[in-house]
Amino acid sequence: MATDCEAWLNANPVEAGDLSDSFPSGDEDNTFTGNVNNEINGNWISAPTSTINEARLKAKVKRRLRKNSSKDSGRGDSLSDNGDVVRSVVPPTSPKGKLLNRRSRMGKGRGLPKKGGAGGKGVWGSPGEVYGEDEVDVKDPNYDAEQENCVYETLVLPLDDETFEKTLTPIVQEYFEHGDANEVAELLAELNLGSMRSDVPMLAISLALEAKASHRELTSRLLSELCGCVLTAGDVEASFHKLLKELPDLVLDTPGAPQMLGQFIARAVADSILPKSFIDGYKGRVDCEYARAALDRAAVLLRMSRWTGLRIDSLWGSGGGQRPVNQLIKEVNLLLKEFLLSGDTVEAERCLRELEVPHFHHEFVYEAVIMVLESKGDRTLQMILQLLKSLCASTVITVDQLRRGFERVYVDMADLSIDVPCAYSLLEQFVEQSFNAGVIDKKLRDLCPCRGRKRFISEGDGGRLKLSSY
Repeated sequence: MATDCEAWLNANPVEAGDLSDSFPSGDEDNTFTGNVNNEINGNWISAPTSTINEARLKAKVKRRLRKNSSKDSGRGDSLSDNGDVVRSVVPPTSPKGKLLNRRSRMGKGRGLPKKGGAGGKGVWGSPGEVYGEDEVDVKDPNYDAEQENCVYETLVLPLDDETFEKTLTPIVQEYFEHGDANEVAELLAELNLGSMRSDVPMLAISLALEAKASHRELTSRLLSELCGCVLTAGDVEASFHKLLKELPDLVLDTPGAPQMLGQFIARAVADSILPKSFIDGYKGRVDCEYARAALDRAAVLLRMSRWTGLRIDSLWGSGGGQRPVNQLIKEVNLLLKEFLLSGDTVEAERCLRELEVPHFHHEFVYEAVIMVLESKGDRTLQMILQLLKSLCASTVITVDQLRRGFERVYVDMADLSIDVPCAYSLLEQFVEQSFNAGVIDKKLRDLCPCRGRKRFISEGDGGRLKLSSY
């Protein structure tokens, strides 16, 4: 070390003024030189003053070397034989260089991730890689020969009485809305019905008795679709047996339950999901009057289908949205004609509700106004006005449907005036009275079309006055 310091001092001479960095006070120099025993680099020595000054210079050089080495620890500064400072660069193959270098150590490649992105923490392989089945190691201490060919299945617990009703009631009610029997079959296939399988038709019919005629038609179709894939003929027959026994309780909520159940039985026999001997098996053995009424109703319908050609498949009628438009228009016209003959507003409202076509009520308004224009009488006008006022007050016909019906009449007035020459005047009269009665608003009244003013003097008739009013 002393040799290195001497070589560095020869290469870099130090002036006397530089020594003040380490010893700024002159008193300290006198004290330091005055002491025989002095500490240099932690060693107590006794030497002359020239030796002490040389030792100071060496100590200062060492401090500078330490300071530089701490700053440039990676460069490896050292003194050469001639006193020059040599700074060596850390070779790239050193451990420190490997840590800082993230490129491939193989010296080749295009900078892509290693293993094609299939390596690293939390990665199970390259994208799209398909692994084969792992072979069972027979020598594995946990190997069990009995479990090698086991098949695992999901266990679904059977439904009890309380869970059965809570689970199936929403399914049937949703079916009344969408009418998709295949979806119901898929939902029932996922359940473990067990011994409750025969209660499915019973629950569906019980809910349909309190619903509309279109829902009862959907229920008959549902039973026909489920029989064979989810239910058996024995399940359907057992369900009707239970319904006949519980008729006294069903009548309390639905007074017409015996007649409706008889129609369900006749429809099931016509759909071949119930044997024809079902009704004959009860002859002479029925004590309940309600069950007897249901069986008699079914027997009468089946005889009528054989003798008169009654179609049992259309016993309940089609749902409102499922009927063709032409059929709906005919039923609306028939309803209006019956009302003009009877004048019963309540019956007309009930028949309109039973059509179950609230989205088609604009057709009812349209046909009613057309009937007023074609009748040319004040009686028809007053009766139709009274009917529309009653239906709007009971919200059977909404404001939107009423407005749409009147607007359809306004659009067709050009064609209607060909068959009814005075259609414009009659329409203006009816619209004004409807506005006074509160059936329509002012905006709809102002939309009423009117024919242009008729000229009294014609340009081609010689200037003669037209006395006939148009």
